[in-house]
Amino acid sequence: MEMTLPITVAAATILLLSLGVLVLVRYLGRDHYLLPVTTDWLNELSADRYRPMLRLLDNADLQFLCSQEGLTPEMAGRLRRQRVQAFRGYLSLLEADFDRVDAALRVILTNSAYDRPELGSLLFQRRLSFTFGLIDIRCHILLFRCGLSNVDVSGLIRLFDGMRLELRTLLPDFSTQAA
Repeated sequence: MEMTLPITVAAATILLLSLGVLVLVRYLGRDHYLLPVTTDWLNELSADRYRPMLRLLDNADLQFLCSQEGLTPEMAGRLRRQRVQAFRGYLSLLEADFDRVDAALRVILTNSAYDRPELGSLLFQRRLSFTFGLIDIRCHILLFRCGLSNVDVSGLIRLFDGMRLELRTLLPDFSTQAA
């Protein structure tokens, strides 16, 4: 009986670590982006389209509304759910845009006449940071739904914007048309 608790804890720990590795591999190996990247798409691509995410899940707005007369707990809960749903929509778009930019950068890197190991390393680091950031954001979304946390997506938006700017500088067609 005394040995079953440590074995159970060890098994649960191994199971959780395995699940974490599977989630990480899933995010790193996903290929749902659309190619080719066009100049029109790149011209329209901006981190500004994700600016509403910065306040969408901010508890300060909800606390202000809750202090107003007439707001019922049901209304507050519905508002919280609607905001989470809108935020998840933005998050999916951000993830798809990041994947598309990442894919385009990898294609450029693969087809480059020059070996650029520093760019390959940078792309891998940013992909890893973005993936861990997504996992963190999704955990904070769960906490937000319970009223326990804000969700700060500014780091993911900065990562995306850095990748977007890198792509703009490396695309030969874009740099000649933009001039």
